[in-house]
Amino acid sequence: MIDFSVAICTYNGEKRLPEVLDKLRDGCAYTTTLENSAQSLSWEIIVVDNNSTDNTAKVLKDYQADWPSSYPLKYCFEPQQGQAFARQRAIVEAQGEFVGFLDDDNLPTPDWVVAAYTFGKEHPKAGAYGGQIHGDFEDNPPEEIKSIVAYYLAIVERGPKAHQYLKKGVLPPGAGIVVRKQAWCENVPKKIFFTGRVGKSLMACEDLEVLSYIQNAGWEIWYNPQMHMYHKIPRTRLERDYLIALVRGNGLAKNRIRMLRMKPWQRPLALPVYMLNDLRQIILKSIKYRSVIKTDIAAACEIELLKASLISPFYLLKRNL
Repeated sequence: MIDFSVAICTYNGEKRLPEVLDKLRDGCAYTTTLENSAQSLSWEIIVVDNNSTDNTAKVLKDYQADWPSSYPLKYCFEPQQGQAFARQRAIVEAQGEFVGFLDDDNLPTPDWVVAAYTFGKEHPKAGAYGGQIHGDFEDNPPEEIKSIVAYYLAIVERGPKAHQYLKKGVLPPGAGIVVRKQAWCENVPKKIFFTGRVGKSLMACEDLEVLSYIQNAGWEIWYNPQMHMYHKIPRTRLERDYLIALVRGNGLAKNRIRMLRMKPWQRPLALPVYMLNDLRQIILKSIKYRSVIKTDIAAACEIELLKASLISPFYLLKRNL
C-alpha cells in the first residue's frame, strides 16, 4: 500500500530535475528514521515527462539505478503538452491517497512528505492544501517589485498557523499543492479548460481551475505551515518584460476563474459588474501612475492586469471557438 505520491511534472528538466530528486532522496532518508514510529509511511515519486526533447528520461534512468527501493521512483511520458495534461496523468498513475505536486524548480525540505501526509490525515475534509513556499532567488528582487514577485511567482509565507482558505478568490498556488486523490477524481474533469503554459504563452491558471472544482464540491482548501519548500527563481523572471507577460496571462484567464466560483444564474449578472469595475480601475490607475508607468514595474503590472482582465471574457470566448 502507498500512502503518498509525489508527482513531479517536468518539461526539458534535465538540468533542474537532479536538485529536486536529491532533496527527495533526503526525504527518503528522513522517512526511514521514522519507520518504527507512528509517523512511518510509504510513498512513491512519479516523474511525468511532459514531452521533453532533452535528456530528462536519461536523468531519471540514472537516478533509478541506485534509488532507495522502499520509495519507488517511477517515470512516465505524457505527450500532450501542458501542465494540466501532465498533472492529470500523474493522478492516473498515483497510488497514494494524497498526491503532492512539485514543479522541477521546487525544492522540498526533508520532512515535506511527512508533514504533508500528517496534515491530510488530521484534516479529513481537506481536499487540497498548500504550504510555505520560500523564494530561492538568483538575484534578490528590488524592494519595489517584491509584492508582485511574491504573488505571481508563488511565494507563500503566511505565518505559523494553519488556516482554511475561505475568502472568495484566494487559493494557494499550484506549486507544492497536495490534493486528496478522491477529491480530484470525483470532481475535476479529465480535460479542463486551461492547459498550462505552452510555448511562449504565460497564461496558466490550470491550478486555480482544479482547486475551484474541488472547493465548489464542498471540500476544504487549507494552508499548512509545516510544509516548507524553496522555489528557485532565475534572474530572468525578475525582468520587466517577463513579469508583464506573466501578469497579462493571469489577467486573460481571470474571467473563467471568476465565473467558476459562481452559480450559473449569477454569471450573467456578475459579468458586466466586473467589467465596469475593471474599466473604472484602469482609468483611476492610469491617472495615478501616468508619470511613472514607464519606469515603475509594479505600476505597469497593475495596469496590465486590469487591461487583461477587462478583455478576458472576449479573449476566452474567441479561444474557445
